[in-house]
Amino acid sequence: MADALKDMFNKKFYEQLAIELNKVEKTFNADKFVKDVTKNIDQLSLNERLRNTSIVLKQYLPGEYKKSIEVLFNVIPKFKGSYTSLLFPDFVGQYGHNDFKLSMKALHYFTQFGSSEFAIREFLKRDFPKTIKVMNTWAEDKNHHVRRLATEGSRPRLPWSFKLNEVITNPSVTSSILEKLRSDSELYVRKSVANHLNDISKDNTSYMLDLINSWDKKNQHTAWIIKHASRTLIKKGNVESLDVFGFEKNVKLSIENLKLNRSKLNLGESLQFEFDVISQKSKSQKLVIDFKIFYRKKNGELSPKVFKLKELELKPKQLVSINKSHRFQDFTTRKHYSGKHIIEIMINGNVYSKKEFMLSV
Repeated sequence: MADALKDMFNKKFYEQLAIELNKVEKTFNADKFVKDVTKNIDQLSLNERLRNTSIVLKQYLPGEYKKSIEVLFNVIPKFKGSYTSLLFPDFVGQYGHNDFKLSMKALHYFTQFGSSEFAIREFLKRDFPKTIKVMNTWAEDKNHHVRRLATEGSRPRLPWSFKLNEVITNPSVTSSILEKLRSDSELYVRKSVANHLNDISKDNTSYMLDLINSWDKKNQHTAWIIKHASRTLIKKGNVESLDVFGFEKNVKLSIENLKLNRSKLNLGESLQFEFDVISQKSKSQKLVIDFKIFYRKKNGELSPKVFKLKELELKPKQLVSINKSHRFQDFTTRKHYSGKHIIEIMINGNVYSKKEFMLSV
């Protein structure tokens, strides 16, 4: 994914950016900016290209921070919805710490065209209490992009960013934000709340479970958040999280006849598997069934990834047959390597059956 995104920061993008900047700020030297910002660009990673753009841009925008922000306010609408729009909040995150009020205004505005989730963390790192206070007000904003920034930007373990130790140590510091957004009407916001809670569950399981147990699960939006927030705990078979959704804690069943359609397959092909779930209990059992693939890494080690399969209510003495097809192909987020792989069948977080197979790349 990073490789695909970094290619968006190319010469064509910088030429367009320079044109738009020059329209607003006539003294902006478009040709020289493009030449400087694209120097050695092929050697730079995604994050390096983003940061390099902010650094070079600082040299060509007006020296006064307020004037530079005015220029960026006028230009960002031209880049709405593109990953390249992260440039604008990144500039604020790097150079706006001496004008906190203006920077908060800028991030509030810029996030509506992309996301300011990484930039706001630069302010949280320097003055957490002051910044989180502003983010609490954002949680009540009429714009869903801003509400989402309140919870996404304060996640304790936001991917592609540094950890927020203040939240990991004391998760209650973001509880007021989560409380305000626990039944948000926008799925974009609810996903962020669920991810925030899922982050918390990794370090403060009991706190996270106490919090969601205090929420009204009759509200469909809240119930959706709680379920998605609990996904890591459920996959691990955490008893308390299973209880939240009524999944069986004392599972009694067997997995039989786990069959793979092939023991050897090539990259690009699909592994089809099937198995029977047989109840060994005199009452119904609510089950969540997952499968785990142990992928071969470049260094030869195996790395597991859990995939959702289905939920079902297994009646007394019932037999249910399940089948699934899983395709093996390279993505920007996963590269495959030849060698032994393993598939495991998991029910309510516990492994019941597994088989090995060979993948050739």
